[in-house]
Amino acid sequence: MSAPARTLEWLLDSDPAIRWQVERDLLGAGDEVWQATRARVVTEGFGSALLAKQDADGPWAGGAHFPAGFFDSAEREDPGQPWVATSWSLKDLREWGVDAAALAGTAEKLAANCHWEYDDMPFWGGEVDVCINAFTLSAGAWLGADVSRLVEWFPTHRLADGGWNCEAEEGDSIRSSFHSTLNAVRGILAYERITGDLSMRGARHRGEEYLLERRLMRRLSTGEVVGSFVSEFVYPNRHRYSALAALDHFRDVSLAEQSPPDDRLAGAVELVRSKRQPDGTWLQAAPLRGRTWFDIDVPEGQSSRWLTLIGTRVLDWWDAGRLESVPA
Repeated sequence: MSAPARTLEWLLDSDPAIRWQVERDLLGAGDEVWQATRARVVTEGFGSALLAKQDADGPWAGGAHFPAGFFDSAEREDPGQPWVATSWSLKDLREWGVDAAALAGTAEKLAANCHWEYDDMPFWGGEVDVCINAFTLSAGAWLGADVSRLVEWFPTHRLADGGWNCEAEEGDSIRSSFHSTLNAVRGILAYERITGDLSMRGARHRGEEYLLERRLMRRLSTGEVVGSFVSEFVYPNRHRYSALAALDHFRDVSLAEQSPPDDRLAGAVELVRSKRQPDGTWLQAAPLRGRTWFDIDVPEGQSSRWLTLIGTRVLDWWDAGRLESVPA
């Protein structure tokens, strides 16, 4: 069941970054409709506001993953982390649908002027953190940067159990992480869809199999739910895993590869369905702490347009797939 009419009206009465996705994913509007709304993201609302925060020499907040001076400031002791630097800003802009043309010259400026806080590594080559590298891979593909180092990096840094873990580079883990693996496969899929290069598809599929084997939420060894984060839906989720975020990825995979929903997603789907409110919305969990440029969603406990968009399109996709699989 899609969202009630009143909820759809509420979703449409929103920032262009949300509205174009509602038009495309929930209403099935023609390309000319949602693309016209998407074009407004550059000049209105969240997208326009974040574009205006870019430094003249390319980065945001003067830094790659952290703002300039962060490690010498009192902010380092604050809970959470700041979400204002370049990697986070590019991630948001791309996911909101900003046309790469609005950032003309940014790839070159970042190549010249932005280095990672880890070992001063060049921006488009990535660093050692899987999640950071996933964000960089997709952002580089979007902006036309040379991310060839990362295309080689992901398959060779996959762990023996199939996924990835940000802690593996420091020797702290030999087991994959739900968070890291989801970010990796999302980054690879975005790269594939933008560039058409499928050289990492095998690695992506094995990472996705890692999640599917665990039903997106359970330990392979015991069957227990891996952690409370699985059912804590929050937007923006930044790097954080949830069953909803994972299902949104598998919906993207299904659409990209024209494949039916995998039966192993059923438990995660029912978890998402169980958290849907009577009015068809989903409530915001506790937002991730840390400095932001501005608010892009509601406080904890309120109905979230972002989560309602994502939750509704996931259930619509799943339910349509179930209907198609029923014999006539």
